[in-house]
Formats: sequence, structure tokens, C-alpha cells
Amino acid sequence: MSKDGIMELEILEDLIKSEYEDFTVGLTNGCFDIIHVGHTRYLTGAKKLADILVVALNSDESVARLKGAGRPIIPLEERMEIISTLEPVDFVTSFQEDTCRRTIELLRPDIYIKGGDYDRSNLPEWETVERIGGKVELLPVTAGRSTSQIIDKIISSHHTSK
Repeated sequence: MSKDGIMELEILEDLIKSEYEDFTVGLTNGCFDIIHVGHTRYLTGAKKLADILVVALNSDESVARLKGAGRPIIPLEERMEIISTLEPVDFVTSFQEDTCRRTIELLRPDIYIKGGDYDRSNLPEWETVERIGGKVELLPVTAGRSTSQIIDKIISSHHTSK
């Protein structure tokens, strides 16, 4: 374990199996590039569903593939450190793939938590969660709050101030 609950995936897998078998483990994942109130509300809601909340962050390479050139704004190590300081979060890890399926298979969470902007049709992890005996919980999203919107606003403000 490194500082503040930040762990490599395989080490976290062993820890959960050995120390948290009798706890409800919740897993969520995302880019968490520029932290905003939507993220904090979401993580607070996620923690209410689980004794232990694990947040898995997409690697920098994964974020770039999913979000495009120039992303992420904040590098993985800093994103992990920021997330690890939030009260609802127990452990933080990262993954290289574009989906969280392998992470789900390794950690075998009781609950996989995502925002309400997802459903079975656009959440490739859903099938994996059901296969391992877990359940998917969808939480409401904070309208008008997304990292992409924040970035667009910064760019727009910068162009109009010139």
C-alpha cells in the first residue's frame, strides 16, 4: 500500500480477499480528470451503498483513447492522490483498459456503481458484474456538471477574453 489508500490493482485484490470478505465492497470507475461537485456528490452517494468504496481510475492512455487528444488534463498520479483524499473513498487504483471489466473480475465487488447516464445498453461492464454475482447500481448525475463542460467553458472564456 502506498499513501492514502492508493494501491496497485493486484495488491488491492489480495487485500480485499483477505481483509474485507465480510464487508460490502463497492466499485466505481472513471476518468475523474478535473474534480467537480458532480464527482463529490456521486462518490458520497456511492459510499452510502457500500462499507468499502474502491475508485478505479482510467490510466492517462485510456483517458486519451476515450476522451481524445489533450486529455487528461491532470495526470493519473495526481488524479489518484486527489481522489484518495475524499472522505467517501477507501481505496484508489487504476487500470489501463478502456473498460473496467478486468478490474471487476479481479476485485469481485458486491456492487458496481455508475452514474444514471448509463444503462445496460451502454455499460459493457454490466454483464461482467452479473457474471461474478454482483449487482449494478446507477446513481443520479448532477445536471450541467462534467469535466468536458468545464474544459469547454475555460476554452471559450479564454478566447473571448483576448
